[in-house]
Amino acid sequence: MNSHLNVSKPIAADDIFVLTSAGERQLKDSETSASRLELELLVLVNGSSSVAQILTRVAGTPQDAVLAALQRLFDKKLIARAPVFSGGEIEAGDFLSTSTFYAAKGATGEDEIEAADGAGYLQTHGYYVRIARRSPVERKPVAGGRFSVVIVEDEPHLSKLLKAFFSMEGFDTRTAANRAEVVEALRKPPVPDLILLDVELPDADGFEILGKVRQHPAFKSTAVVMLTAKSTREAVLQGLAGGADGYITKPFDMDLLVKAVHSVFGTSPR
Repeated sequence: MNSHLNVSKPIAADDIFVLTSAGERQLKDSETSASRLELELLVLVNGSSSVAQILTRVAGTPQDAVLAALQRLFDKKLIARAPVFSGGEIEAGDFLSTSTFYAAKGATGEDEIEAADGAGYLQTHGYYVRIARRSPVERKPVAGGRFSVVIVEDEPHLSKLLKAFFSMEGFDTRTAANRAEVVEALRKPPVPDLILLDVELPDADGFEILGKVRQHPAFKSTAVVMLTAKSTREAVLQGLAGGADGYITKPFDMDLLVKAVHSVFGTSPR
């Protein structure tokens, strides 16, 4: 009965939410249909921040829209209210340094079960995501023929591996390892269908490159997937807010990366 009451309970400013297992899958399955705002909220939900605190971090979005998005996530069981702990000053977030989210003795209800299903993994093993927003329509190559990709990666072995792998997948590939090479690769025709973008380059910041790409009319149809070891919540939010179609943290599985790329194109792997 309690779980039914929780479903209809309006979201309050002091509510604290955690990801359910289904919510974690939205960040790690290389494909999601969630909106950009919903993805930002999934990243912000951490088992310790209240709704009021989350509202302050979603800049430029009306509070009503944020609350409605949180309600959708809750209704779809992607997030759950954190179990209420009795016993004074202990808060739900205090338990997130362990590998298990411990519910207080006597806690009941479907929400508590979902919350206990794995809210602590990211805290123990590092914040890693495999986000790829699936295109609602199938994208076609800008220049016709094959898709083209610019691989921005300064680690030579990884750059070579990515180039070989995407060539085998049927992509035309270009690589860049620094600011000058990025400019050269983006100026070279055809306009790329995809940019795989590292964040930490020797003389450039990937988020700055993302911002310039998103401001340039020539690249309005270019998909951008961040591929980086920069794996804080703040970095993921910066990428999503900056207009990235995907955000994948290193280390990663090559097959999952290809799946993510096909997701942002709205296509299926060969």
